[in-house]
Amino acid sequence: MQENSSPNNSPKIFNPKVFNMPEPAPANDPALLRIEGAVATITLNRPAAFNAIDLAIAKKLEALGAEVEANKDVRVLVIEGEGRAFCAGGDLQTIGAAAEADNIPAVVGEMLAHYHAFITALRRMPKLVLASVHGSAAGAGLSLAFMADLCIAAEDARFTPAYAKIGVSPDGGGTVGLTAAVGPRRALQIFLAEDNFTAQQAQQWGLVAKVVPAAELKAATREFALRLAQNAPAGLAATKALIHQAPTTPIEAQLDAERDGIIACMNSEEFRVAVKKFTGKSK
Repeated sequence: MQENSSPNNSPKIFNPKVFNMPEPAPANDPALLRIEGAVATITLNRPAAFNAIDLAIAKKLEALGAEVEANKDVRVLVIEGEGRAFCAGGDLQTIGAAAEADNIPAVVGEMLAHYHAFITALRRMPKLVLASVHGSAAGAGLSLAFMADLCIAAEDARFTPAYAKIGVSPDGGGTVGLTAAVGPRRALQIFLAEDNFTAQQAQQWGLVAKVVPAAELKAATREFALRLAQNAPAGLAATKALIHQAPTTPIEAQLDAERDGIIACMNSEEFRVAVKKFTGKSK
């Protein structure tokens, strides 16, 4: 059927800016963000380099992390990798070139300034961060997986500390997230004595919440994220903050923080609705 070509009926070209919608990100962006309701997803998007961290992706992650942190509608952030790996760690091409040029402090320092700003935002933001890991998570990729608040992994996932193999210490929050989950002795074992370990081992050590078949990872991650997003924002944010500060906070201060947190949550509309619903059922 031929379209009416008169001026009043001419087909209109869709312009995302008119509707205040973000334009699609270029496919070659080193990291991508999509937001679907209460769930945001950051995708590491350097599949040809197994999503290794270089300056470009570090800068992009810092920007995307800030965007998610500022979005009041998001309750859960998922971090995933495009291609065959979650993240192979720091980009050794970049680091090797810096070593050849005797310029490591400037190059690595700049890269980590941006990347660590992203990691700091993950811990600070009042949203739950869920890492969805498949393939390889090595070096900074391993650190990222366990710096997230929770981790779901495919059965084929392999975690490789990698740092000891090249004679360096961990970065990317590895000594924070992993140590908090397994304790200092196991952390020393993992970073200094483990070549790699499986998703099943990671689950046994308390590092991974769920292990699923590789073909089911996307769907299982989505289901897990939606389940987490059912939590009221105030309760989710307060629980995350309290749990992460507990290991380094004196008991009196922690109990005061618990008091302040629960009172603040009880002042929310979600709490009032939930209490009415619960007390109504109990009569």
